[in-house]
Amino acid sequence: MNPLSGVLGEAWSIYRRFAKHLLAIAFVIYLIAAIITALLSLAGVIGSLLGTIVELVAAFLLQAALVKAIQDVRDGRVDMNLGETVRAATPYIAPVAGASILAAIAITIGLILIIVPGLILITIWAVIVPAIVIERSGALASFGRSRELVRGHGWQVFGTLVLVFLIMIVVDIIIGIILVALPIALRNGISSVVSGTLIAPFLAAVVTLIYYRLLDAHSGGAAAGYGQQPGYGQPGGYGQPGGYGQPPPPPPGQPGNYGPPPGQQGGYDAPPPPPPGGYAPPPPPPGGDPGGTAPQDYRGGGYPPG
Repeated sequence: MNPLSGVLGEAWSIYRRFAKHLLAIAFVIYLIAAIITALLSLAGVIGSLLGTIVELVAAFLLQAALVKAIQDVRDGRVDMNLGETVRAATPYIAPVAGASILAAIAITIGLILIIVPGLILITIWAVIVPAIVIERSGALASFGRSRELVRGHGWQVFGTLVLVFLIMIVVDIIIGIILVALPIALRNGISSVVSGTLIAPFLAAVVTLIYYRLLDAHSGGAAAGYGQQPGYGQPGGYGQPGGYGQPPPPPPGQPGNYGPPPGQQGGYDAPPPPPPGGYAPPPPPPGGDPGGTAPQDYRGGGYPPG
């Protein structure tokens, strides 16, 4: 069974439902980076170099923020606003930057040399950013974690990434046609911001959902409880040994059930044992029993004779 079946549809559903939230995150980060870059470019070559650094940092922040946002809305509601999402993603800028730069260098070399190695690296490193943001893996550890998750599902991951790449090309073409009347410099700038704002959330949704689908496939369908404490139906949960509604363990020395107090046979609340020789009949009433109504001793069992 393909664990990524329907992942694009699920990503599109999340994208549409939370478009306002996701697009706001992408637009604000892109806009702030564009303003800072434009101001720095006024300072000449050095300013342009600094502007490039700002754009890279913004791109890494955007990756982490969108993965964090998708993680947040998977339960069907937005728990963190834009500012909270960005603040939650900020600690991951450095590892995301390190992993992304190393991956870009290796993938570029692979594509230049034989192409195929580059495509392989794109596939096996597809979920390095979710591994960093969601599992808090280090920059280097994320490569091994991504490869571990993709193992056994490489073709499905590669096919999904190809479809996403084709979607991105179509969107860029449509935006280019819409902005064709603008001067080329202005057109390129607006196209970059608009396409980035529109595409980045969807790409983040796809990559994050791929991560969760692969995690689910490798954990035997238990991704929803990944990293959680035991709950209903799990060891230690309701109705399980050691869970709620269970009696405390038996006293020492008793294998399974509660034993009687010391010196008592038959367990708690049992009647006392009979005296040696059985229960004796009560004495006859004074003067004998001419009517034959004295109680008899039926220790032999059964009912009295008729």
